[in-house]
Amino acid sequence: MTDAPPRQIALVDDDDDLRAAMAQTLTLAGHRVLPFARAADALEAIDADFPGVVISDVRMPHMSGIDLFRSLNVRDAELPVILVTGHGDVPMAVDALKAGAWDFLTKPFDPDALLASVARASENRLLVIENRRLRAMVDTAIPSPLIGHSPAIERLRAMVATLADTNIDILIEGETGTGKELVARMIHQRSRRANTQFVSIACAAVPDAIAETSLHGESVAGRAPLEGRLARAHQGTLFLDDVDQSGPALQAHLIQFLEDRLVRPVGAREPQPVDLRVIGCMMQQGQAATIPPALLYRLAAVQLHIPPLRERREDIPLIFAHLLDAAARRFRRAAPPVSRKVLTHLLDHDWPGNVHELGRLAERLALGLEQEPVSDAESMPLDERMDAFERTAIIEAIQATGGDMGQAIERLGLPRKTFYYRVRRLGIDLRKIRGLDA
Repeated sequence: MTDAPPRQIALVDDDDDLRAAMAQTLTLAGHRVLPFARAADALEAIDADFPGVVISDVRMPHMSGIDLFRSLNVRDAELPVILVTGHGDVPMAVDALKAGAWDFLTKPFDPDALLASVARASENRLLVIENRRLRAMVDTAIPSPLIGHSPAIERLRAMVATLADTNIDILIEGETGTGKELVARMIHQRSRRANTQFVSIACAAVPDAIAETSLHGESVAGRAPLEGRLARAHQGTLFLDDVDQSGPALQAHLIQFLEDRLVRPVGAREPQPVDLRVIGCMMQQGQAATIPPALLYRLAAVQLHIPPLRERREDIPLIFAHLLDAAARRFRRAAPPVSRKVLTHLLDHDWPGNVHELGRLAERLALGLEQEPVSDAESMPLDERMDAFERTAIIEAIQATGGDMGQAIERLGLPRKTFYYRVRRLGIDLRKIRGLDA
């Protein structure tokens, strides 16, 4: 049997011997069993956030398994309830199945049939809980375009808040689709220049022949003056998009401007001072060599790095939930639930297009235009796929509890020894996850 993460099982049966036998079967299969001799006790203990499955005998005194199911179904219609019946109770169990019960087993039943039903119900319950968790995170997320709780994005948010109200020039680096212009606009909108212009220059698209006019403008007798980008950004922010892709002429004019902050319209007699902040962006650190040192050192008073999604995988489900919710609103549709297959794909894929690529997937799924993606992990052998799933579950639990091992163990429903055994077997670096190691 594959060593899968344990699930919580509420087991309700007034027969002590049968309850003990079923509990032993489930425990040996790796599940965490919560036994109850009375349905009323189970009803008191199980709430709408119960992260597991309910197994209940049908015939019990005071409150039957059918009554227990009905009460739980009102509390949480998505809670899986498996009913255990005698032959005479099958019609009642079938009616309960039509009303939303997960499954029923007829005594005597094969233990493997019980475990198979529990496995399916548990997987479904995990998915329901995960979708609820993502929805709650979307509803209570920090009001910032920089979505996520990874240490890298927390640091970036803090840096944006620190730098916004300064007048210092900034160079932002990051891969395509990571949101470099988004960060630049955040800095502008949180600064004292927020009510002024944010002027963007696509540096790669400015030919050398018009670089001077594009930046400085033109003043020719007998014609209306042509305002350049620098004058247009006066008292605001100038954003140099892909500055590492700019041509030699544009780079030379930028170096001069960053040195003296003067606008020199072509044909004008005197230069004019302007007050603006410059924020540039480039692909990533390795591209710095394509920018002349004179430009790099003048522009990069502070450098900000935006990490790609593959370096903050724990943020991907939440970002995707936001994008899916936004896409559904744009298309005037209900946001579809995120399936286990999609969640696995989100965590397995490297996302070379980063948030842009993630957003396109969200749009296709919101429109129902795309089959569920095939995860990269599906080409793995089954045991490797299970290990990958288990590793992800453990890491997410640790990150969700802020590195509190006790809370993570409780969240996973694992015995402490089992938790640390699996951490060692899966090669999980606890210090790195908790941010205690560089």
